[in-house]
Amino acid sequence: MGETMHLKKLLPAAGALTALPAFAWAQEAEASLNTGDTAFVATCALIVMLMMLPGLGLFYAGMARSKNVLSILTQIFASISLICVLWALVGYSLFIDGTGPVIGGLGKMFMSGVTTDSLTYTIPEYLYFLFMMMFAAITPPIIIGAFAERMKFSAVLVFMGLWFMINYVPMAHMAWGGGWVFNVGVMDYAGGNVVHLNAGMAALVCALVLGPRKGYRTTMMAPHNMTMTYTGGAMLWVGWLAFCGGCALAASGFSALLMVNTMLGGAAGALSWMVTEWIHRKKPSTFGVLSGAIAGLVAITPACGFVGPAGAIAVGLLVSPVCIFAVEVMKPKFGYDDSFDVFGVHGVGAIVGGVLTVIFAAPVFGGMGYAEGRDMASQMGPQIGVMAFSILVSVVTTWIALKVTALVTGGLRVSDEAEYEGLDTSTHGEVGYRFNDGLFGGSAVEVAPGAAHVAYATAQLTKLPG
Repeated sequence: MGETMHLKKLLPAAGALTALPAFAWAQEAEASLNTGDTAFVATCALIVMLMMLPGLGLFYAGMARSKNVLSILTQIFASISLICVLWALVGYSLFIDGTGPVIGGLGKMFMSGVTTDSLTYTIPEYLYFLFMMMFAAITPPIIIGAFAERMKFSAVLVFMGLWFMINYVPMAHMAWGGGWVFNVGVMDYAGGNVVHLNAGMAALVCALVLGPRKGYRTTMMAPHNMTMTYTGGAMLWVGWLAFCGGCALAASGFSALLMVNTMLGGAAGALSWMVTEWIHRKKPSTFGVLSGAIAGLVAITPACGFVGPAGAIAVGLLVSPVCIFAVEVMKPKFGYDDSFDVFGVHGVGAIVGGVLTVIFAAPVFGGMGYAEGRDMASQMGPQIGVMAFSILVSVVTTWIALKVTALVTGGLRVSDEAEYEGLDTSTHGEVGYRFNDGLFGGSAVEVAPGAAHVAYATAQLTKLPG
């Protein structure tokens, strides 16, 4: 346990700040396997996997036009698969091996030295590797929502791999793996900077570099299947409880608080977005309720380990109006095509959540307080400074990854013809919806769902007597 002894020296004095995904386990020099903790974290890891594969996939796919639904699902599935392999080969080692200020070492490359007897605090190291792999695998695919319906599949895969290596791995190490950000003592419990702010800013860069979809702001591009988006959004909310709660790496009252705060943040965000939209547009939409829940969950991610339940509700209530402003005012004003509002929800939501974390961590609001020698004012400085650093790193590395990808793949975008046809057929040779009801010579007819229903009804009417 020499590594554990070394990492223990890095922990800040404040108990609340030790509760970070990569370091909660380092509180004891010698530890033994706890089956309860192991079962809890294993369950959380599996639920996070459900959150990202069907959850994120369905949430995004429903927002796409029907001719691109499979392209979204395939991009997410393939990207997650790629990142999981890269995490095992080199990502985990660069994340956790050593305490370099920016990046780790290669001592655990190809999972070297990790055995069935290795422990990370009270859980198997293999399980810790798996849980942190879920964080790594879900972050880059969030960006897909910004360039949906127009990026080549080969470019998506190359960009995902590059961005993961030059952005996510160093950012995760700096924040959780012993790097300089961790030693600053920033209050970011479950990845507000590393996951959401990082992906949100990358989404904005992608939207600006690729340019808008053909027909943007002149052609109807509404979500084609809100039922699908609702299903995915609900799965995201369920998974978010495991995402944040599992970061305690232990089955305890504190992990229960994490899940309670996460639940309340999402609920308050949903209500806040709904009411704001109701007042502004006179109708509360399903899409608005879902977007508000995601905004609240994004904002509570950094705060869940530092605020109380009342603070979690306040975070959710305050973040949604700001995200609505970003989506409905900023985006039209500047004209960028962030297809599924990744920047407006994840990027802006993370900034708001990071600031509100410091405010509602105050004991007067039921929060956990601050590190020794700090108060709200002195904590806000490093908090904003690290967020600014995260924004800068995300912008620069995303731009580099896009430019290298364009060189490797011969361009980022599909052709105009392929974009008009839809990526499902032009890239994958498949369609998302196929109807075979025997009314057309027994052969499958590939038409839009609405047209198929009209054709079916017309055919039935011709069979009526008289």
